[in-house]
Amino acid sequence: MLIGKNIKLSRILINTWQVDIIMIVSCSITYFAREFLITHNLDIPAIIPGVLGTAIAFFIGFNNNQAYDRWWEARKIWGSLVNDSRSWARSLLSYVEENAETKELVRKMICQHIAFLYTLKGALRNYDDKIYTKYLSIQELEEIGKQSNQHNAILNIQSRELQLLSKKGYIDGFRFIQLNQLLVNFTDHMGRSERIKNTVFPTTYSYLTKVFIWLFVVSITLVISPYLEYWSIFIGWLVGFVFVSTQINGMSLINPFENNSAAIPLNQITRTIEINLLEMLGETDIPAPVKPVNEEYVL
Repeated sequence: MLIGKNIKLSRILINTWQVDIIMIVSCSITYFAREFLITHNLDIPAIIPGVLGTAIAFFIGFNNNQAYDRWWEARKIWGSLVNDSRSWARSLLSYVEENAETKELVRKMICQHIAFLYTLKGALRNYDDKIYTKYLSIQELEEIGKQSNQHNAILNIQSRELQLLSKKGYIDGFRFIQLNQLLVNFTDHMGRSERIKNTVFPTTYSYLTKVFIWLFVVSITLVISPYLEYWSIFIGWLVGFVFVSTQINGMSLINPFENNSAAIPLNQITRTIEINLLEMLGETDIPAPVKPVNEEYVL
């Protein structure tokens, strides 16, 4: 997630340089075709780029709006995960009857939840950093290794542990319901995250927007070339650059769980929860917070 107040021009050019080259080449070909191949008596109506520009504005506006909705929903999901994770640890530490057996069991259940967060993050980003392995026993690692959805398997383990606490009378029925509701919340957050990741944004919207931008750049170069001559190449690229930059900015939010500067900072959020829960357990070996990259963004 970008945290800087300003964006470096180099970062913009890194994201757009390929499209910029294509637009410059298109504008150049259009200008020289207008000068040497197309008769000067052929006048292109100015209404053509005007209509195309209006259509592009609608497409880009729709795309960016939908992209931001996906990004903001993802951020709300993980914001809720932060709150419910803290409530899970606090409830276990406060509600469960304290003795030698339950103290170790509560610690294990809180560590299992940290592992759940890391496995969920890994699944959303298609990257397994194996951090979760230090929070699970060998038997638990073997059990979740047999299932394709490891984070869901961890929730199954936690349900069994919670049931064990209830059977042994370490928590009453009311507190059991409260803790079980948090497990239901974790399942809901997990499912909503998976829905966003697995739902592909309609490619036709992005594709048609790119086609319209290309047609717009060509048409506006044709219209202004009789008046500005070779400067029409620069003006055509400049106008197209505005549309392209706006469109790319929106498309960068389409997949909010990707490991890039515009995505949700899953590393930072997961590490924050990990630190909070370990501090609640009274642990001393606590990892450092995730730091911003070049003071520009956090992952």
